[in-house]
Amino acid sequence: MAVGKCNGAEAATKNVAVIFGVTGLIGKELLRKLLSKSRWKVYGIARKPEITPIQNSNYHFISCDLLNLSEAQQKLSLVQDHVTHVFWVTWASQFPLDTQQQCYEQNKAMMSNVLNALIPTTNSLKHFSLQTGTKHYVSLQGHSNGKEVRYYNEGSPRASGGYNFYYALEDLMRERLGGKVAWSVHRPGLIMGNSQRTLFNFMGCLGVYGSICKYLNLPFVFGGTKECWEEMHIDGSDARLVAEQHIWAATNEKIYSSDGQAFNAINGSSFTWKDIWPAIGLKFGVKVPNNMFSTEFVFSKELGDKGGVWREIVEEEGLVQTEMEDLANWEFLDMLFRCQVKMLGTREKADRLGYTTKCNTLESVLYWIDNMREEKLIP
Repeated sequence: MAVGKCNGAEAATKNVAVIFGVTGLIGKELLRKLLSKSRWKVYGIARKPEITPIQNSNYHFISCDLLNLSEAQQKLSLVQDHVTHVFWVTWASQFPLDTQQQCYEQNKAMMSNVLNALIPTTNSLKHFSLQTGTKHYVSLQGHSNGKEVRYYNEGSPRASGGYNFYYALEDLMRERLGGKVAWSVHRPGLIMGNSQRTLFNFMGCLGVYGSICKYLNLPFVFGGTKECWEEMHIDGSDARLVAEQHIWAATNEKIYSSDGQAFNAINGSSFTWKDIWPAIGLKFGVKVPNNMFSTEFVFSKELGDKGGVWREIVEEEGLVQTEMEDLANWEFLDMLFRCQVKMLGTREKADRLGYTTKCNTLESVLYWIDNMREEKLIP
């Protein structure tokens, strides 16, 4: 993958970033990329630290429950420096998506707590970067949007129905920062990355599934709907590309907007699972049957009881100590491979404004399998 370069010159003085959700798929990459650049000091916020924390004199981790206002105010007071950039790549995931009094209001309250605690204490903030997703354009409570492939752009209207917390966060940004501080919104599709602290961890699911298939000599089956198997259904978003896009927008003053600027954050060309599934199986060294597709195979039913098998694999292979649930969420995989709506976007806007980095989704998957192996998370 070509590494994107920030178009804006870094400030002459040291930038101070706060990453909310630093242990997640994008948070980890944001941290790695910022620390690799000069003149950055980074504060990372999450409830729990990484299993193997990053050690760097320019990085400080703060454990914090952002839903607790008093705790947020107390812990964020530890950020003594003049904060220049905020990256919001977290969400409260205790409740189902699109629930008003739970997921919607909880996420709104979490960001509100941070804005109340952070904004009054700094007048040096240059940019606030918010991450949501391409679910911005659809309602998961609706029915299939048909076989016709539609590509959503950043100006596409919000979906009707449901309580998508993405809208609550964007509206809160507009209300609190509009006309005062530059901010941007980034909307990835299916994120390919590596984390042990992420609920919707696609690569974690895939890594554990492939490893169990290899260990038990099971066929590498795709369980889902025929439409999800054969048709373009969702965009891939490499965590490296998404993190670099955050930084590009946050440091490129030519595109700053205090009214908010939205960008799809996707790899590029679309793909089908039917086309890339055999190569993924080959990477794991597992049996790929001639008929890889099954409507009857349900991941949560077939793999939900394999926690003991995973512990055996971890022990025999000398892997980092994890429980299966630290990496894999089978209900998420079932939801992904049986989703009734298509979430496909265009990246024309980012390309036009100068962020032209693209990825091949199969290559992204293979890269992150290697990355998990290097970190001794999978064999």
